Amino acid sequence: MKKITVVGSGSWGTAIAVLLNDKGYNVTLWSWKQEECDAIQNDGENKEFLPGIKIDEKIKLTSDISCVADKDLIVLVSPSRVIRDTAKKMAPHIKNNTPIVILSKGLEDKTLKTLSQIVEEEIPSSPVAALSGPSHAEEVAKKVPTTCVVACKDLKVAEYIQEVFMCPYFRVYTNDDILGVEIGGALKNVIALCAGITDGIGFGDNTKAALMTRGIKEISRLGVKMGAKESTFYGLTGIGDLIVTCTSMHSRNRRAGILIGQGNTLNEALEKVHMVVEGVYSAGAAYELSKKYEVEMPIVEKAYDVLFNNLSPKEAVLSLMKRNKKDEIV
Repeated sequence: MKKITVVGSGSWGTAIAVLLNDKGYNVTLWSWKQEECDAIQNDGENKEFLPGIKIDEKIKLTSDISCVADKDLIVLVSPSRVIRDTAKKMAPHIKNNTPIVILSKGLEDKTLKTLSQIVEEEIPSSPVAALSGPSHAEEVAKKVPTTCVVACKDLKVAEYIQEVFMCPYFRVYTNDDILGVEIGGALKNVIALCAGITDGIGFGDNTKAALMTRGIKEISRLGVKMGAKESTFYGLTGIGDLIVTCTSMHSRNRRAGILIGQGNTLNEALEKVHMVVEGVYSAGAAYELSKKYEVEMPIVEKAYDVLFNNLSPKEAVLSLMKRNKKDEIV
């Protein structure tokens, strides 16, 4: 029986702990605060982040980070902004060569590094993979058929993780382009925020389709310049994840965007969503990466201005529509 620790007890971490427990593994779910562990234990569910989903009492709940010791796999699902701090705390307890798979999506603000690059820096003895794709926690927890991709520089590690996660309702593909998988997963949240904003303004399907299509073009343009494979962005972790995040009300990025489009400030929107909105953090990193790599990303630029420079959402859309004429493919 494999021993697995899931680090992060939000909706996604909880759903994955349930999936892995259902497969018969020995699962520990770590939360940063003991009060949350106690609440889940007492309620038999994660009422704050994943209400209505039973948490089997066989899943161990703890706030002691040493729970990552002597495990066959570590599943890291903490918010992107605390990944480095969490990895630092994990490092002293992890034995050499314990694989770590990151399910969080985002980029580090100051360094502009991907989450796998951060974990590799903090825990250099472990192989690091990333699992991503169109996968709302609420649906996975209800056993809705879902497909994802696990990426690692070492395909043998990716195949090991693929085998751990695969089940009749959760299909996993492999990929060796971990950079492309992580860039797609992080930046689609920015486009989903924009899609939500257009919904909040009252625009229609035409506008959203344009945002999604031109958005994946921007993401792939940057990713390729950074060294990723273009084909990755037209798979599950690129266009697949973009579709589900831009169109579903499960998407906290879209919900936050709707509130901003309706006239709420960024802080008001974040407070009402009451969950981590990764697109806000990724927007700043994406904007800086576009400058660093000299890649034209007009949607990302306008998203940045709406979020941080008080640009009116309607003015942002008008500005994008009035850009100079150009060929679609260039």
